[in-house]
Amino acid sequence: MAESKPSNWNVPNALTVLRILGVPLFGWLLLTESGDSVSWRIWAFIAFALLMATDKIDGDLARKYNLITDFGKLADPIADKALTGMAFIGLSLIGVLWWPVTILMLVREWGITIMRGFMVRRGVVMPASKGGKLKTVLQSIAIGGYVLPLNVWAGPFSTGLLWLMHIVMAAALIVALVTGVQYVFDARTAAREARSK
Repeated sequence: MAESKPSNWNVPNALTVLRILGVPLFGWLLLTESGDSVSWRIWAFIAFALLMATDKIDGDLARKYNLITDFGKLADPIADKALTGMAFIGLSLIGVLWWPVTILMLVREWGITIMRGFMVRRGVVMPASKGGKLKTVLQSIAIGGYVLPLNVWAGPFSTGLLWLMHIVMAAALIVALVTGVQYVFDARTAAREARSK
């Protein structure tokens, strides 16, 4: 007897939908008063932290209680890319993050996501590598730091912390580009192996 699939109506999927719906709110908080308001930036940081937490929680719940669904597989990466995409674009709009960094990161993120979609159609699943997971951690730390009004607060502590975020983001970008190239090579190898079977 075939095992029944879990319903799409579950807590992990609800958290994923909540993350998607929270993206416009986060963007609004970040961009209010052109990002020059300390209080709005702090609220934006709180929103970003909470939305990122839902990503961890929904994945843990789905795996623990066997609530992994096709909807979740599709919606979860979309929610992640929407949130980080809004963060990158918003931070560049308010002048905290250089546009070239944002463009490179977004091209890498969406390019790999699209490539994974094509590979799934060929029956090849490409899980996140350790390098990809490291990129996500570094990227999340840097974005969180940039969302805080470090560029608005005056003082050596905030300036030093802002420079630390620059270093973390540079590391995230390097890891993102290296793993992006690796994903492409892995995909080509997997596609050749799939054709030869």
